[in-house]
Amino acid sequence: MPNQSPVTFSDRMRVLFKGVLEAIGGFLNSHGVSPNTMTLIGVTGNAVAAVLLGYGRIVAGGLVFLAMGLFDALDGTMARLRNNPTAWGGFLDSVSDRYSELVVYGGLLVYYALHNNFWGVAFAYGAASGSVLVSYARARAASLGAEVKIGLFTRLERFLVLSIALVLNYPITGMGIIAVGAHFTALQRVFFTHKILKSQNN
Repeated sequence: MPNQSPVTFSDRMRVLFKGVLEAIGGFLNSHGVSPNTMTLIGVTGNAVAAVLLGYGRIVAGGLVFLAMGLFDALDGTMARLRNNPTAWGGFLDSVSDRYSELVVYGGLLVYYALHNNFWGVAFAYGAASGSVLVSYARARAASLGAEVKIGLFTRLERFLVLSIALVLNYPITGMGIIAVGAHFTALQRVFFTHKILKSQNN
């Protein structure tokens, strides 16, 4: 039995845009920009987006959030092009991704809490908690020897839905879709991990 997930949408997009990302990443590497610098810029930019969202500047915050997606895509590419991806760099990237995602939901949650919008708060919490559980399920599975990347709403899908929803000024709709999709994905990973571990024990 296979011990890893099928190819995901994120994998396909990574292959599709490989040439573009490598061209930009190579340029930045040649000018002395480090992958970790790109990671930290991304976190900082998402914090700025969160502040804008907290003040109700939804479209502006969405545009900043959308722009920061490029930094998230480039740090790993740059590390691979240098032929020296480090354990620390991978760890920093993973933790920063979680902070970047959660701080944006935090900004939205604050905004809707201040305006007594029940659904805004509920969906912000649902999207944030679902996103954490998707990542946790993969990490916990990995600690048991199973590579589990499967899922309807991995980070790329969540990023695309939220960025589009923010730029079009439909944040509650976007968060509602993510809340449902992320929790569904977490459950997908639970069942897939069970399948893998069961096959390993047979």
